[in-house]
Amino acid sequence: MHTETGHPQTVPGEKSGTSSGQTSGGTTLIATAPGQIRVIKRNSTVVPYDDGKISVALTKAFLAVEGGTAAASSRVHELVDELVKQISATFNRRMPSGGTIHIEEIQDQVELALMRAGEHKVARDYVLYREERARLRAERDKPGQQVGQADTHPSIRVKLSDNRLVPLDMERLRTVVREACEGLKHVNSETILSEALKNLYEGVSENDINTALVITARTLVEQEPNYTYATASLLLDKLRAEALRFLGIAERATQHEMERLYSSTLPTYIQKGIELELLDPALATFDLETLGQALKGERDHQFTYLGLQTLYDRYFLHSDDIRFELPQIFFMRVAMGLSIHEENRDERAVEFYNLLSSFDYMSSTPTLFNAGTLRPQLSSCYLTTVPDDLHGIYGAIRDNAMLSKWAGGLGNDWTPVRSLGSYIKGTNGKSQGVVPFLKVANDTAVAVNQGGKRKGAVCAYLETWHLDIEEFLELRKNTGDDRRRTHDMNTANWVPDLFMKRVFEDSEWTLFSPADCPDLHDLFGSAFEERYAHYENMVATGALTLYKKIRALDLWRKMLGMLFETGHPWITFKDSCNLRSPQQHAGVVHSSNLCTEITLNTKAGDEVAVCNLGSVNLAQHIAENGELDRAKLASTVKIAVRMLDNVIDINYYAVESARQSNVRHRPIGLGMMGFQDALYKAGIAYASDEAVAFADCTMEAISFEAISASSDLAVERGKYQTYEGSLWSKGILPLDSIQILSEQRGSQFIEQDTRSTLDWHGLREKVKAQGMRNSNVMAIAPTATIANITGVSQSIEPTYQNLYVKSNLSGEFTVVNPYLVHDLKDRGLWDQVMVNDLKYYEGSVQKIDRVPDDLKAIYRTAFEVEPRWIVDAASRRQKWIDQAQSLNLYIAGADGKKLDLTYRMAWFRGLKTTYYLRALAATTTEKSTVNSGALNAVSASGDNAVVTAAALAQQAPVAATVPQACSLDDPDCEACQ
Repeated sequence: MHTETGHPQTVPGEKSGTSSGQTSGGTTLIATAPGQIRVIKRNSTVVPYDDGKISVALTKAFLAVEGGTAAASSRVHELVDELVKQISATFNRRMPSGGTIHIEEIQDQVELALMRAGEHKVARDYVLYREERARLRAERDKPGQQVGQADTHPSIRVKLSDNRLVPLDMERLRTVVREACEGLKHVNSETILSEALKNLYEGVSENDINTALVITARTLVEQEPNYTYATASLLLDKLRAEALRFLGIAERATQHEMERLYSSTLPTYIQKGIELELLDPALATFDLETLGQALKGERDHQFTYLGLQTLYDRYFLHSDDIRFELPQIFFMRVAMGLSIHEENRDERAVEFYNLLSSFDYMSSTPTLFNAGTLRPQLSSCYLTTVPDDLHGIYGAIRDNAMLSKWAGGLGNDWTPVRSLGSYIKGTNGKSQGVVPFLKVANDTAVAVNQGGKRKGAVCAYLETWHLDIEEFLELRKNTGDDRRRTHDMNTANWVPDLFMKRVFEDSEWTLFSPADCPDLHDLFGSAFEERYAHYENMVATGALTLYKKIRALDLWRKMLGMLFETGHPWITFKDSCNLRSPQQHAGVVHSSNLCTEITLNTKAGDEVAVCNLGSVNLAQHIAENGELDRAKLASTVKIAVRMLDNVIDINYYAVESARQSNVRHRPIGLGMMGFQDALYKAGIAYASDEAVAFADCTMEAISFEAISASSDLAVERGKYQTYEGSLWSKGILPLDSIQILSEQRGSQFIEQDTRSTLDWHGLREKVKAQGMRNSNVMAIAPTATIANITGVSQSIEPTYQNLYVKSNLSGEFTVVNPYLVHDLKDRGLWDQVMVNDLKYYEGSVQKIDRVPDDLKAIYRTAFEVEPRWIVDAASRRQKWIDQAQSLNLYIAGADGKKLDLTYRMAWFRGLKTTYYLRALAATTTEKSTVNSGALNAVSASGDNAVVTAAALAQQAPVAATVPQACSLDDPDCEACQ
């Protein structure tokens, strides 16, 4: 049977235009230019001829016959364009001076054009469709007739777990679907129900009934984004049954029933979790009746399908693979775990629960995994320095294994390890360098995954003066000796300012072994430059013989080339991390972490840095008028900082030196996610001065409130142990530390905005008077997974594509930009053709003529945003952040010149770190059939080895592949959040 969505219901002029008068016969006329062709519609209105509507009608015809894959192909696009030209040319020849034609004449020409083109199946279907529409119109015009009433479905029996067959409970089925669609615009419960019923059969299982509902709803997501919420609610019906049966509470419950059951379910859940030795027995000492009453079952409706499925697959507690947590109980478990040491812990648990369950703020993944359990490893990142001795090296690798077991992301500083060819006094031999040990660290990360929930994840850092740096750059290559490759480990360059100056000056650079100049590792700024020059003088005099001289620009190009070819090593900047660190008096920042946002002190054998992460959902703090809700943000940040500070004392430490370090300095990393969503709500294009200013003002507000909250906690709980001597104690806030960087680097090598709008003088005085509870307060992490849970864009990323499929450990999920869809709907532009155009153009609206220019500007995708906008916005944020930010760089049409300019700009604008480089690849999105909803994820194509460092060194344009990474579709990098 033909459907309205599968065929051209309308053709040119089908919608009425602006009325300017009416003939005596009732035909509405509109003003048209001389010589213009006009169309008489079936309702007698007259509108201008529009060949764009013919294009839409033809595309719908191909969709109905050939499906989405064929209709989105280049053949069909080109054919439709040609047919439209032929049809328009016919009428222009007939009426060169303009005139009026009937809608039926246009449809006649569409039929003829299809026949002449040899598209007989499409033409036949189009003719049958016209006849069916004519019949329906005739039926509709008969008095007392109702057309299109749904047929009654034959009875079906359902097979229960005990093999009994019982009649399908249609009333409950309708209730579940109706509840899933409540309050959702443009979502039709009858559509889901009727389509799902077609897939049921005699003897169907209860699980298969739910699966049919879920699959039906999820196929509609690309038509209307709100179906993702309906899909999640339908999935939740299955999850409720699984949990309630396991807990012995009920066989199943509808959403409305569950909202009443939540309060009584919490005590049973806590008791069961303790019996199974999964939950801390201390949770039973809370006032469970009060906490149960605080649960808000209606918040289950907030989940997208991806968000709920992710929670179910990876976060909910389970026994024998049966999940017995439900969303609101999950959030309360986390809240209880974080408030377990609070004096008024019941009140705090409710406060923390409300913040989490509202999606205003979300704790990091390790906290969500483990809060309230017997092993509450809640911290996100661990940073270590590897010493230059065999015992210390394998001790560091052992620490990696223990930390990874409990879901920690790792950053290792390998710079102290002597280079290839260095003398080994104990054996009177020569070292094999750092690379063989990196291979062991790589294999350890693979062998010891994160609690069986995520792959182990580690990043190795090496300073740019290390003699093994050139081999380090090639660790991720797919060619060469595999014993000297690390295919699973991330790598990053730790780049001193002096190297960047040599690049700008096109001068020489010298590589050393750390065994000969160990103090370089702990020096930064002008002190590093002076000592580095000293060692170069030793080379000149012959006092130092193990070295290599290289043109700095050549090494820089090789760094960029390897980054382009393999996705590694990332580029991070040693001096900006150290000179702006509040903890300069307490030690040196030797590396960042797995995701390049943490910049904390480490020391071999003594100081394992720990960071505890969580993120404000910025989109939740934008008011209806598009402005930042400062009052709400202040409240969110205050509670979030308290939750993060609690992590430090509750945390389970697999390594004692990590506990000592964390308790001594108490660093936390409050970040943000949903930045792109916030821009959409504010009506601001990412690639604009307004977006840069928005990044500035929002981060300023978060920074102000976070520092203030930590200072207030210091009054309540005491300052952190190493506060005295810190930049905080001197009244030097992150904004002020830019001056330190400028003075040490040289003002000609930095350009960073230092303007402010809030009362920073007052805050400085407050901090000096009260102190700080935490040595470090802010860091923007990737938020890959927790952004999925809350249904917003991750971190500070621009939109990847407006329509694509995200793949992770929970499966594949159609992602469509809801803001774009709703804006297009408001303008009457969202239809099946638009969906297929988005697929054809791989999620981009830039080449779709029907999309207005103002929407094209707002909905540019990541590769359509010039990297300078990403860097400039990051620079504005960085001035407020005491740590760093995970910053992916998207570069379309990347070549050596573009990469060189972008990364020089990142350093020049004062950034501390960068993360993945995403160069636009020779990839395609497979065009799916719309009805199935199968849209394959972007995947890299071609041979990586073709894209060579040599090509970039010559600054030649080359084709790239997209490195697989957490922020697109690979879960490997979700270790931080």
